[in-house]
Amino acid sequence: MAQVRSENTKPEMAVRKVAHALGLRFRLHRKDLPGKPDLVFASRRIALFVHGCFWHRHDCGRAATPASNVEYWTAKFDRNVRRDARAAADLRKAGWRCVRIWECEAKDPRKLAGIIRRRVIARSPNTR
Repeated sequence: MAQVRSENTKPEMAVRKVAHALGLRFRLHRKDLPGKPDLVFASRRIALFVHGCFWHRHDCGRAATPASNVEYWTAKFDRNVRRDARAAADLRKAGWRCVRIWECEAKDPRKLAGIIRRRVIARSPNTR
């Protein structure tokens, strides 16, 4: 697990590329915000997380639990999900909107552009 990256993953890079192409400007991995969001759109008060389906338990086929050491993995996944929920709640309390994009949603750039338009641009209070 030491080789599992938490920053600059392929799905995150895909989201960054599409967001930038849509004209969005952002900061990366702000440590001063709960959960250290992957992309931060400060002017829009939006914190975006790019979650891996396996680690953060998306309800797609990528979220299978390993057959060995099930007890360990179940506890690990539960901690991840609780940590995500706590970070999202803390961000909302601080006046931020929390957006989540799953790894499986980042596969097709056209679909990803539509997702970013709906979740970030269209719902922003100061849409340009």
